[in-house]
Amino acid sequence: MKLKSLSTLRRRESREIVLAALPAEIPMARFAREKAFAINELIRTVYGESLEWYGYTLAERARPEVVIDVGLPRNDQNITEYTQIAPQKIQEYQESLPPTLVINGWIHSHGNLAYQEFSDIDEENHLTMLDYVTSLLRKPVAKREVLVDDLSLLVKDRITQEDLIPGSVALVTDAPVKEVQILETVYGGFCYGIVIGDEGWHRQEILYKSRGILSGQTQVSKREADLVLVDTGRRLTRSALNRLKEQVRRSIRPATNPPTEQIERM
Repeated sequence: MKLKSLSTLRRRESREIVLAALPAEIPMARFAREKAFAINELIRTVYGESLEWYGYTLAERARPEVVIDVGLPRNDQNITEYTQIAPQKIQEYQESLPPTLVINGWIHSHGNLAYQEFSDIDEENHLTMLDYVTSLLRKPVAKREVLVDDLSLLVKDRITQEDLIPGSVALVTDAPVKEVQILETVYGGFCYGIVIGDEGWHRQEILYKSRGILSGQTQVSKREADLVLVDTGRRLTRSALNRLKEQVRRSIRPATNPPTEQIERM
């Protein structure tokens, strides 16, 4: 047989059955957004200048897709143009939370910078957070067909050593089988990334990660997402602002020796 084109040799698409959807937008409590911008203002009040900072978006374990609060960990260093997440700090902060709360992403400020985009350093932080959050919140999102070239079908108790030589994969059953479809579970998860500025602007993305349990095939993707405000009835009271101000004093650490090489990568 003579082939007119190599396109005729294309492998067919594997079948995929969707089991669960991941968020396409970011539901966020009004309280959480108000708290994030309040941190910006308090930093200027306490330190007399605008600094980048980062925190974690928090959710209830029962509803991990809804941001209900912003957690402010002790930042490693804060300067005008840069902040970076230390991976080990994420686990430490998660362990400090009540069992009912879980980290579902991160939020940070560009302060008074005109740069209203995610920087290269932000993208690195995205991936650090994605690896951690998906390890906590992953769930079965699909069943995907595993395409096996030259599958060998064998019957238990009738196998000889010669039977095991052919085929790239052997499937052993207790009765003769003529056709087999192998479906692997695909686990998936998400992570939110939000950046805000002193002037009230914000941008946000959702990152996704999926992995096939048999094939090990891993996919990472992202999309810009709308922020959908949710009213939970919680308010940022005067006493809460006073407590937040003290937390800013403890958690924000203006750096005396800025990492110039990393700043240049913004």
